[in-house]
Amino acid sequence: MTNSVEIKNLDLSFGAVKVLQNLNLNIGEGEFLVLLGSSGCGKSTLLNCIAGLLEVTDGQIFIKGKNVTWAEPSDRGIGMVFQSYALYPQMSVKGNLSFGLKNAKVPKDEIEKRVARAAEILQIEALLDRKPGALSGGQRQRVAIGRALVRDVDVFLFDEPLSNLDAKLRVDLRVELKRLHNQLENTMIYVTHDQVEAMTLADRIAVMKGGKIMQLGTPDEIYNQPRNLYVADFIGSPSMNFLEGALEGGAFRVDDMVIPMDDYEFAGPQTADRPATIGIRPEHVVTGELVKNAPLQFEVAVDLVEPMGSDTLVYAKLGQHSFRIRMDGQARVKDGEKLSIGIDPSRASLFDKATEDRL
Repeated sequence: MTNSVEIKNLDLSFGAVKVLQNLNLNIGEGEFLVLLGSSGCGKSTLLNCIAGLLEVTDGQIFIKGKNVTWAEPSDRGIGMVFQSYALYPQMSVKGNLSFGLKNAKVPKDEIEKRVARAAEILQIEALLDRKPGALSGGQRQRVAIGRALVRDVDVFLFDEPLSNLDAKLRVDLRVELKRLHNQLENTMIYVTHDQVEAMTLADRIAVMKGGKIMQLGTPDEIYNQPRNLYVADFIGSPSMNFLEGALEGGAFRVDDMVIPMDDYEFAGPQTADRPATIGIRPEHVVTGELVKNAPLQFEVAVDLVEPMGSDTLVYAKLGQHSFRIRMDGQARVKDGEKLSIGIDPSRASLFDKATEDRL
C-alpha cells in the first residue's frame, strides 16, 4: 500500500513538557485511521501537527511523498473538520462552503460544481440558502464536513467532529462518515476519545497515551490481542475483568483458582513463571446452557444488575474479586443470587505484572 501520510521521529514540546515523543506513523492511501486515547494523550496535538497548525520541535511530516514539515496549512493538501463547527454565522450554507474557494481564486463555475457535489453527497441541498443559526447541530456538522469536502484534497482530518452532538445524532453521522469514506476513498485521519467511534469507523486504530502510540492495528487486533494492559483496559465497555496472580507451570493461579493456559496463544515463546495479570472480557463469559460446554466453570455471587435493553450487565464477585458479565438483555438475574459462569482461557489475555506487556 502506498503511504499517503508519513510521520518520522516526530517530537513536540511546550517548554520542558514533552507532548509527542519520537513518534512514527505511516498512513496508507485511502486508509481511515483513528487516533484514539483519553484526554491529554496527544492525539489532537498530532493531528494539528499534520495540519500545520502547530510547529513541530523535531522530526518530519510527509503528505503524498512531499515534505510538508514547515509548509503552510493551505499548501498541505488537507481539509480539516473541527469539533466546533466554526461556521460564519452571517453567511448562508452555500456561502460557507464556497468562501475558501473564492479566496483561493477558484473559477466560479468550478466553485458551483464542487458545492453542488458536496451538498449532494452530504444531503444538504435543501439547506444551501439557510444560515447556520437556522440549522440543527447535525446539519451544522454536515456543513463543516462539506467545507472540507469542497477543497477536493487527498487527506481529510477530523478532530472529534461528533463530540458536540447528542447520542442518536452521533450514531447517524458516524454511519454517514463511514459511507462517505467508502464513496470517496480518500485518506481520513480521525481523532476521538470514543472507542465505539474508533472500532466502527477505522481501518486501523492508533491507541495513544502520553504522546506515544501504545498499539497500532485493526479494530479486531486491538480488541482481541491488546498489546498491553493499558490498551486492554481502554478498549471495551465495560472494560476487561482483571485478576492479579501468577503464571506457574503453564497455568494462571489466583487465590485457590487454577486456570490452565494450554490453549492460550502466547505473544512470544512461553517464558518462565512470573507474576501476571489475566484479562477476561465481560462478553466472553458464558451463562445458562452454554456453561456445561465451557472449558472452565465457576460460581459467582451477583452484586448488582444493570438492565440495558439489548444487554444486561451483571456486577458480581468471583471469590474476592469484582467481576463483570455481559448477558442477554432478556436475562433474568437478581441481586444476591448465585450464578454459574463459564470461561474459555484461550479468549483471555495475559500480561506481565512488571512490564504490563502482553504475554
